[in-house]
Amino acid sequence: MTDAAAQLDPARLIADIDRRLFGGFVEHLGRHIYDGIFEPGHPSADAEGFRTDVVDLVKELGVTTIRYPGGNFVSGYRWEDGIGPADRRPRRLDLAWHATETNQVGLHEFQDWLDKVGSDLMLAVNLGTRRTEEALDLLEYANTSVPTARTAERAANGRPQPFGVKMWCLGNEMDGPWQLGHRSADDYGRLASRTAKGMRQLDPSIELVVCGSSGRSMPTFGAWEREVLEHTFDDVDFISCHAYYQEREGDAQEFLASGVDMRLFIESVVATADHVAAVKASDKRIMISFDEWNVWYMSRWEEQAVAYGPDDWPVAPRQLEDRYHALDAVVFGDLLITLLQHADRVRSASLAQLVNVIAPIMTEPGGPAWRQTTFHPFSITSRLAQGRAVRVPVDAGTFESTRFGAVSSVNAVATVDDDGASLFVVNRSTTDAASLRVDLAPLAATLGRDLAVVESHLLHEDDPYAANTLDDPERVGVRPLEGARVEASVLTADLAPVSWTAIRLG
Repeated sequence: MTDAAAQLDPARLIADIDRRLFGGFVEHLGRHIYDGIFEPGHPSADAEGFRTDVVDLVKELGVTTIRYPGGNFVSGYRWEDGIGPADRRPRRLDLAWHATETNQVGLHEFQDWLDKVGSDLMLAVNLGTRRTEEALDLLEYANTSVPTARTAERAANGRPQPFGVKMWCLGNEMDGPWQLGHRSADDYGRLASRTAKGMRQLDPSIELVVCGSSGRSMPTFGAWEREVLEHTFDDVDFISCHAYYQEREGDAQEFLASGVDMRLFIESVVATADHVAAVKASDKRIMISFDEWNVWYMSRWEEQAVAYGPDDWPVAPRQLEDRYHALDAVVFGDLLITLLQHADRVRSASLAQLVNVIAPIMTEPGGPAWRQTTFHPFSITSRLAQGRAVRVPVDAGTFESTRFGAVSSVNAVATVDDDGASLFVVNRSTTDAASLRVDLAPLAATLGRDLAVVESHLLHEDDPYAANTLDDPERVGVRPLEGARVEASVLTADLAPVSWTAIRLG
């Protein structure tokens, strides 16, 4: 048992929490759409063909703004294919994931699904194989109320009123050689600037996200952000970050340092954006949309990838269906803590993805839907993290990371609202439990009341590789943290190794 000491002081304010921090991501990939959220023949399907058991789980998950329709998929997507009568929509080959897209779900159907789950739409435009004109056509179709050929078409397709999409992504991962239409930072920056200017002429109220790097390890990282923002600084509100993490070579302790990598990623992008601002003598601050993040065993996918033949383009094949264990969920919870620790600049984030594809929710065709281990830290954090994010520096032991040197074994953040506070803590150590003591006196003085533990949630398994499966869907869950209590304005709790904890104080 090691000691971990902290103080929860509301004066250590980070920022008010933007609810878009708890966003999601839905891509036309694998069984995400078809056999995931949309399965007309399923016993739970509603009149529109959407699985109501999945709707219920997505609502419980608490996602706010959902990015759509990609991802790599968007760089070859023709948005017009997904509107109009479903029986007249063309089948297309999706080059990104080597599959056939039936286009049975498009913009209208997806918005109907969002209305059911209570989330907002974040729409990506294709700047891979298409250009400014097609982006403007989509914006006019989606957001304009003036009578035009596009808005008449929208009304004929069942939606007289505009969709009113607020957030728009200017393409996807354009720095990646795997991306259809991949281009240099200079080429992409010029195209994104032209497109952004045109979109703002049409609808000045929208918020625009320009593509940042696909990862901190990209060879152009940093230089890409600088050059793209030199072109688009005045035109956009956000720059994107994408990051995925996995355990490599059985090194769980190194995997548990993933939050450090995310922190360095965010801080580097912020520094680059602020450098461009300084060069332009501007007080504008570009925010971050961390619109793809998760645990993803990419190496496993690469090893198991199916070599499809030239005439083999399946519909909704099983792709990227990672099974998450308890260790993954603890790392996942730490990534959420890291996002909250940077809530002053990370104003939007999208968990990639939601159903079946590297997802917190799994389904079986004609069968059940269930929660993966990562479902729990997201749903609990989304529900409890209200109000303002507050720094909670922890004085604790460290472990040695091969990439980052000495890393704190305990990481924490808090949120404070008018009714109390929520504390989120992870013990990253694979070997040592931690005895946590948190001084709550500044919080009690600010709120003007004594505090107590209202609820607590612990995610920990003696077997860190325990997972939820079709045969055992509730093997890993959360339970109350035994012994967590407040005495004389001091919170005490024992944190098991490899554990994630949420404590509500009120």
